[in-house]
Amino acid sequence: QVQLVESGGGLVQDGESLRLSCAASGRTFSPYTMAWFRQVPGKEREIVAAISGSWTGDSTYYADSVKGRFTISRDNARKTVYLQMNSLKPEDTAVYYCATRSSSGTYLNPRDYAYWGQGTQVTVSS
Repeated sequence: QVQLVESGGGLVQDGESLRLSCAASGRTFSPYTMAWFRQVPGKEREIVAAISGSWTGDSTYYADSVKGRFTISRDNARKTVYLQMNSLKPEDTAVYYCATRSSSGTYLNPRDYAYWGQGTQVTVSS
């Protein structure tokens, strides 16, 4: 059974930084795509960033709204994926979810992911 546990959310001010972590367990980690999504009340869950597995060269994808500010990375030895968020803005406020699927490649739709963490709240005040 795959389990994902996020941590690192919190309340910060406009322009500050946070690093989210997602620890995976229950299966091999390195071959599979990992992703971060976010959701605000009343809106659909949206992709923030994704990193493919070792089979496809750990390639990364970023939503246009976070490109240049956020960085996704993975530590396969620790079975952990990170989301470094710099220059945070109030519009980044959301619950952030970690997700994975049992293949590599780039997938942007939440329906493509079978496994999800519980979410961590990020709030950016102006």
